[in-house]
Amino acid sequence: MSGITAEVLAGVLAIASTMTQGGDMASSKVGSIGEYIREQRTRAKISLRQLADVSGISNPYLSQIERGLRKPSAEILAQIAKGLRISAEALYVQAGILEDREADTDVSAAIRADLLLTERQKQVLLDIYESFRKENEATGVTHEPLREDEVG
Repeated sequence: MSGITAEVLAGVLAIASTMTQGGDMASSKVGSIGEYIREQRTRAKISLRQLADVSGISNPYLSQIERGLRKPSAEILAQIAKGLRISAEALYVQAGILEDREADTDVSAAIRADLLLTERQKQVLLDIYESFRKENEATGVTHEPLREDEVG
């Protein structure tokens, strides 16, 4: 689950349910989460109806989310993420439910901790990884969903 523990996810869900019940979710983020979902759906070449079907969310409700008229709960965001084949964490960050964290922490730590790699191999992997991140940041590439032909 992208490095999210069950305890962290439970906390996120509790916060999200409080926010949606009280209507306190930042309205400035609501439009941006809808725009982000629409952008990811467009990149994946999925129609609104197709995303609604695969995520189990009604077409009208999903449309309202994309237009910024509705505030999706963490559960709905998780369903949308599954339909888009992106991490729910990415949607939680966009919605303001979860704080953005340094994305390379887990990858870099895993490379550094691998006992089967030499120090030189570790450094080469870290350099390549960082170059990909910088390239994507410079070109504005974000969490791209997998295409059908890429899925195992």
